[in-house]
Amino acid sequence: MGSFSSFFFSLILLLALPMKPVRGASLYAESRWVVNEGGERVKLACVNWVSHLDTPVAEGLHKQPLDVISNKIKSMGFNCVRLTWPLYLLTNDSLASLTVRRSFQNLGLLDVIAAVQAKNPHIIDLPLIKAFQAVVKNLGDNDVMVILDNHRTEPGWCCGGTDGNGFFGDEHFNPDLWVEGLTKMATLFRGVPHVVAMSLRNELRGPRQNVPDWFKYMQSGAEAVHAANSDVLVILSGLSFDTDLSFLAGRTTTLTFSRKLVYEAHWYGFTDGQVWVSTNLNQACARITGNVMRHSGFLLGKGFPLFFGEFGIDLTGSNLNDIRYFHCFMALAAELDFDGALWSLAGGYYFREGVAGTTENYGVLDAEWAQVKNPSFLQRISSLQVPFRGPGVSGGSPHQVIFHPLTGLCVSRKSGPESLSLGLCSNSEGWNYTNQQIVPMKDRSSCLQAGQVGKAVKVAGTCSASDSRWEMISDSKMHLSSKVSDNSTVCLDVDSNDVIITGACKCLSTDSACDPTSQWFKLVDSTGR
Repeated sequence: MGSFSSFFFSLILLLALPMKPVRGASLYAESRWVVNEGGERVKLACVNWVSHLDTPVAEGLHKQPLDVISNKIKSMGFNCVRLTWPLYLLTNDSLASLTVRRSFQNLGLLDVIAAVQAKNPHIIDLPLIKAFQAVVKNLGDNDVMVILDNHRTEPGWCCGGTDGNGFFGDEHFNPDLWVEGLTKMATLFRGVPHVVAMSLRNELRGPRQNVPDWFKYMQSGAEAVHAANSDVLVILSGLSFDTDLSFLAGRTTTLTFSRKLVYEAHWYGFTDGQVWVSTNLNQACARITGNVMRHSGFLLGKGFPLFFGEFGIDLTGSNLNDIRYFHCFMALAAELDFDGALWSLAGGYYFREGVAGTTENYGVLDAEWAQVKNPSFLQRISSLQVPFRGPGVSGGSPHQVIFHPLTGLCVSRKSGPESLSLGLCSNSEGWNYTNQQIVPMKDRSSCLQAGQVGKAVKVAGTCSASDSRWEMISDSKMHLSSKVSDNSTVCLDVDSNDVIITGACKCLSTDSACDPTSQWFKLVDSTGR
């Protein structure tokens, strides 16, 4: 789409939007929203920064100064970091006191030592726990919130179904040691206002997992964290690699505290195998979205914040399964307006699974941690970094925006009063979809009207049922279709100049190779931006 070429201009406009300050303010769970002390929504738009691997040191400090990385995070529109850590960093004194230099030496990473010393000389001879604190402090200095995520017990890559780190009682997952580590970490950052949450354990999994033990231990961990640091949100992850919280449909956690509980889910393209390339995309999106809602999304309707702690795609553009999944992810993320954390910041790793200098295809930064790997992707997700609605969001009357998942843009006015194009959602028109008519919110006498195939859609001053009737069709419910004068059916579409047109409806069923996403539009509830 032509809008991708305007990435930098669009991002500047996005970052100019008012953002809620993060310093010095505790966050709370208010129904399904995360809010500040004034009751205004704070959308957690995070990126994962890996700090749990074999070293374990926040990745990338051999490529760029710490302050440069923290500032880069903020400049990309993220307001928080999900910072991962291994349990032994707080419960094994010999590991915690090991210096960064010695940790790299133990792995034979001599070239990394020289690079870290050149880029971050103040880090190289710190004990590992002090280096971790330095990273947290620097994020705060750059006005970035921090979510502390216990990723596994001993340092190393995650996750395997039988790696001994999956569930309480596994070989490397002692529940008592875990509670001790959580308590120490919560205590360590008590009084640090930009540390806003702790995620208790990443991706519970494996043959030992069961619901009774989930309640027993997760509640114990939550109480321990809150007792040590009552300021932080407590984030509880689900079962089956954090894809399943369905057991909460009939039972909720019992805790002594309130307004601090958030649930966490993960969603990747590979979560559902190769369904995105083996099935018609409308059908795949409908089925998988239904699964996500049954397994985790329903919690929003029950009045709990839901944090998608990991999502992302291979940003090299070579994974078609990922590409197709993300179209569907974008639609649901906009519709539900949930908080989340992109995987991952990393351009690469010091040492991963026995190999030095590995790259991260899912990383938003390049191998030198200097440039955005895929600028069009960053522009696309920028629409998710700002809330569509929630307490204190803009204060406008409720309406809908017409969101285009393929681009992350919304239907907006073009140059003239009647023409429409894709543009930033912050500048988009407001609509109401009622009785199968789309009506501009500020002028209920004007309606969206279809023209012939390939012609621009108009906003006309009449709203007759014969020429202003739109129906959401296909399994995905993202094709907006209308009848034109010759009684043929057309669907809302976008041309190469981002002008909103009508086209012959495509890929409605059966064909797994067909790409319908130029014609995907999601009606998203909003209170203005």
